[in-house]
Amino acid sequence: MKAVIAKLKSNWIRIILSTLVLLGFLAHATYTVRSGFLDQLENVAYDEHLRFTMPNTPNDSVVIVDIDELSLSAEGRWPWPRNKLAVLVEQLFSKYDVAIVGFDIVFAEPDESSGLNVLENLAETSLKDSPAFLSQLQLFRPDLDYDGIFAETIQKYPVVLGYYFSLGGQSHKIGQLPDPHFSKGTFRSKNVEVLSASGFGGNLKSLTTSAVGAGHFSQQPDADGVVRRVPMLIRYEDEYYGSLSLEVVRQVLGVDEIVPRFEKPLFNSSSYPGLEWMMAGRTPIPVGRGVKTLVPFRGGRGSFPYISATDVLHGTADPRTLKNKIVLVGTSAPGLLDLRATPVAEIYPGVEVHANLIAGILNGEVLQAPEYTLGAEVILLLVTGIGMILAGSLLSPLFTTLFTLVGIMLYLAFNHLVWVSGGVVLPVASGIAMVSLMFVVHMSYGYFVETRGKRQITGLFGQYVPPELVDEMAKAPTEYSLEADSRELTVLFSDVRGFTTISEGLSPRDLSDLMNQFLTPMTGIIHHSRGTIDKYMGDAIMAFWGAPLSDVDHARHALEAGLKMVEGLTEINAAFLERGWPEVRIGVGINTGMMSVGNMGSQFRMAYTVLGDAVNLGSRLEGLTKNYGVDIMCSETTVAAIPEYAYRELDRVRVKGKAKPVAIFEPLCLKETLDGDWKKELKLHAETLRMYRAQQWDMAELNFVNLERMSRSPGLYRTYAERIAHFRQHPPAADWDGVFDHMSK
Repeated sequence: MKAVIAKLKSNWIRIILSTLVLLGFLAHATYTVRSGFLDQLENVAYDEHLRFTMPNTPNDSVVIVDIDELSLSAEGRWPWPRNKLAVLVEQLFSKYDVAIVGFDIVFAEPDESSGLNVLENLAETSLKDSPAFLSQLQLFRPDLDYDGIFAETIQKYPVVLGYYFSLGGQSHKIGQLPDPHFSKGTFRSKNVEVLSASGFGGNLKSLTTSAVGAGHFSQQPDADGVVRRVPMLIRYEDEYYGSLSLEVVRQVLGVDEIVPRFEKPLFNSSSYPGLEWMMAGRTPIPVGRGVKTLVPFRGGRGSFPYISATDVLHGTADPRTLKNKIVLVGTSAPGLLDLRATPVAEIYPGVEVHANLIAGILNGEVLQAPEYTLGAEVILLLVTGIGMILAGSLLSPLFTTLFTLVGIMLYLAFNHLVWVSGGVVLPVASGIAMVSLMFVVHMSYGYFVETRGKRQITGLFGQYVPPELVDEMAKAPTEYSLEADSRELTVLFSDVRGFTTISEGLSPRDLSDLMNQFLTPMTGIIHHSRGTIDKYMGDAIMAFWGAPLSDVDHARHALEAGLKMVEGLTEINAAFLERGWPEVRIGVGINTGMMSVGNMGSQFRMAYTVLGDAVNLGSRLEGLTKNYGVDIMCSETTVAAIPEYAYRELDRVRVKGKAKPVAIFEPLCLKETLDGDWKKELKLHAETLRMYRAQQWDMAELNFVNLERMSRSPGLYRTYAERIAHFRQHPPAADWDGVFDHMSK
């Protein structure tokens, strides 16, 4: 948990940026600030989902009697005389036995095509004194009153007329409106948003009073001009009028009135209108914001049967197609301007929009988009947003990418499940857009900000530590600094033996090439073992482990590096031999202990280095390697830190500058790989050291001679033989502790 909190703290900028993204999308979801771009994305997502899920099967419960090009060609240009429309209605009911007829047409102006108005004008002027003319006019008036003929015809049958409202600011009043579905003030205290009209185009009064009902066919496209919803109610002068589809459904179901059904919100909120349904008897009609209903498109144009109006007029239509069906009379001819853009087609007859809606309501196939989906969208945005914030802050770029992809798929799957199982349309584009934008924020932050952090780390430590450690440190750059600190580290010193002699035999250029060829692989070994190069001192290398990147195995990594440096000389010397260069030998000293590490120096030059007695001891150990005839040496503290290795104890010494003695050792190999010869030698060596420290010179000298003969590294034993010869001439004190004092560096 502490690590998680620490990582979150280190990513506070990323978290703030992501939170701002989340708040922006929440503002959009709650209509605080609305984004037209997100609305358009939502429309596109809805259209794609609708096309993916719609059945694409025909439905014959609603039949469209179409005033199409064929009908116009056969019957003449529109508008047709009303007596012809009366014949159409009569044919539909008496010959074809339809259930109900709805007109997606408005009859706002009187029909004067019969010439009756001309005759009546004559009767009032030049022929007003002609009894014969007046008598004949009275006789023929009923046959010439086409509006009256049409009114008498529709009065006999269940016919629903259509009309329109002006939603764009025009305040004209044409014809007569039917009785409203809801009276003044019905929704005043309910906070229900309803489209308001400024004018209308209704039918003639005689037609309005003759029909069983009327409904508006006004459709308000979305911002992109596409019809996806139909307003079930429109307010005019504080009264509420239902749509054509709503009135047709009411008449088909035989209910007296439409009843609004309000739902209580999960949380008490005076702003939530609660109007989610319009009830036609027991048939629910879902409504959303603005009391609009989504059109349940079944498929493309032609999902319902189309019959040319001229075929009905002449009785040539198939009776089986029309019998007991709901009939909508409308137009698909391009010149009559009743074509709409819809999610399923860019050119779609408006009358078929009503057909889809009527059939969908009666079959219970209308999708729900109630206003409570706003709360669902807010919850989904919060859950996914918080998930993205945590994922982007805690996970690697790869796992953040996987989390994002899985999150998007789950978001889409949940949206689809709710759509197909419950018929509820939840917003999806805002969630996907938010997740995608958060992903871009996280990746951009990682690329720009963390790359900058990596450059900073590289600038601070790139000259000291290997690139792979720089990459590791760049993941949390704030955790590393050049400030001085005290911690347990392991230091390594390496020096070329006889470098002065080597340099005297080479030209300056060859000497430079030799050092490059030597230092490069040595540095590679140190870097590979996670070491930090402190400095190059001519032919010498100083390195340490455990800083700036913490390393619990710093001692083991340093020891492994030292052994590999010694082993690597074989390959290096082979290459030198080919170029005629002298062979190189090195001495390596390793010590573990408390050291001060950090950026140290003067105002003119600083360096990231280590200081302290433990560092000085490491340097002394490197200098002692030639005294004991070994290539690598480490202190007792390093030995204690790596017990899995086998060591040959070299001595107990007191180096210059330190009063306390220290045991020094030559690391050999892992204990499990130690062979039998070494085991025998180490056993005899330990016994001989005991004799030596007990001042049993004769026995010790004899054993050292034998050890020199049997050892693969005999230089140590010659050193002890010479020391015993010295002690015979200059015996140490009787209480000598076996410690040898080295006064030179």
